[in-house]
Amino acid sequence: MINIINLSKQYHNVTAVNDLNLNVKKGEIFGFIGPNGAGKTTTIKMIAGLLKPTTGNITIDNIDISLNPIEAKKITGLIPDEPFLYEKLTGWEFLYFFGQLYNIDKDIIESKASKLLDLFNLSYESNDLIEGYSHGMKQKLIMISALLHEPKVLIVDEPMVGLDPRSSKIVKNIFIELAKKGVTIFMSTHTLSLAQEICDRIGIIYRGKLIAVGTLDELQSKAESNENLEEVFLKLTEK
Repeated sequence: MINIINLSKQYHNVTAVNDLNLNVKKGEIFGFIGPNGAGKTTTIKMIAGLLKPTTGNITIDNIDISLNPIEAKKITGLIPDEPFLYEKLTGWEFLYFFGQLYNIDKDIIESKASKLLDLFNLSYESNDLIEGYSHGMKQKLIMISALLHEPKVLIVDEPMVGLDPRSSKIVKNIFIELAKKGVTIFMSTHTLSLAQEICDRIGIIYRGKLIAVGTLDELQSKAESNENLEEVFLKLTEK
């Protein structure tokens, strides 16, 4: 579902992502981890079509995102680490606006949004202006908007930031259920326990280079350690 070939991104003399090659399968939850400044968010933005690569290319379900960006984005949902919302709209108004961007019928928007707002415990505040929302409430709203059009690929950057424990549990369950239905999830996170719990495979990026990729067992083998993902991550990045 996601095919990344020789992907690089340079900012002046800094190489943020260096010759990245990666394939992510349909229905896979793929964890993308690395230290601060390793290139995670830059990679996320290139996959989502928000940044143009310096070299290399990306396909989403065999659609080249450089050649057909609109078609690729139609089947992609993005949950950024810092939600951007129009704060003078209410939660409902924002969801209607977002759904119409994807040409979803108004009745379907209302039906899907109602269920998701209930699921995230946001129904009561849905008619309030977004400017009064907490960070966690804004994160919930951006997640709901990303799921409205039922994307084939969900790109997620730090999904649990600002969420309370109940909401975090809901999000984990949603990701697992989506994957069972064939949705591919590409998730960047610093919460290594989350990656260990729900990811089928994990890639570790360090200074722009992908230094390891595989299941937890495969990463443990590479690190010559049978400890948890945090210890495996520390050993591999120290090497």
